[in-house]
Amino acid sequence: MEQSLTIKIFVFVFGTAVGSFLNVCIYRLPNSLSIVRPRSMCPRCERQIAFYDNIPILSYLWLRGRCRHCGAAISLRYPAVEMAAGLFAVAVFNLHGVAVDSILVYAFVAALLVVTFIDIDHQIIPDVITYPGIVVGFLSSLILDHITYKDSLLGILLGGGLLFLVASGYYFVTKKEGMGGGDIKLLAMIGAFLGWKSIIFTIFVGSAVGTVVGIAVALHTRGGRKMAVPFGPFLSLGALVFLFWGQKIINWYFGFMG
Repeated sequence: MEQSLTIKIFVFVFGTAVGSFLNVCIYRLPNSLSIVRPRSMCPRCERQIAFYDNIPILSYLWLRGRCRHCGAAISLRYPAVEMAAGLFAVAVFNLHGVAVDSILVYAFVAALLVVTFIDIDHQIIPDVITYPGIVVGFLSSLILDHITYKDSLLGILLGGGLLFLVASGYYFVTKKEGMGGGDIKLLAMIGAFLGWKSIIFTIFVGSAVGTVVGIAVALHTRGGRKMAVPFGPFLSLGALVFLFWGQKIINWYFGFMG
């Protein structure tokens, strides 16, 4: 028991360190900046951040959410992403234990976190994440136990193809683009990692939550001004729900209906 707790603490700390890197990706990828160089810096005063001010979560608390040099406020999102990455690392560990599966599945979860926050900020989903993600997801099916390469390939085709048909149909009827190509490639990536069975589930959960949020945003938007609500975060949420609880929910549903 004690050894298991120690391992989980280590996994959590590792996950927060990954989360720190994910914050770099979230900030730099939409701006076409290198995620390797230069070192992390304050976006306001552009002073490089010392290693002791870059410790996940703890540095934010120690500095009280402000830059040591210029006093600029640091977004609460930074420790939030680090915390989420740490908790997901533990969740994946609980799911697969110490195995190659955990590394591959966690990489997928990390990609979804990056996609979510970039889409919220910029309404884009970078191809630099989804294209490699589709390839890695398919190759992972040759290793992972929970999915076959046939399931992965069907997931890619169904994920990308289904949203493409929906987007094309919406444009044909309304002459407006209601769904971007990034969403289509994201769902293809989800299908590559989770298989074709995840697609309908992901779309259903994403659409249901997205509809509720969209209505709430519309009701609270003043002056009748329309506000775009990105779909990527909701697809990511649907994929995460399927990853951790999907089969249990499906079994419950059919048991309830039966």
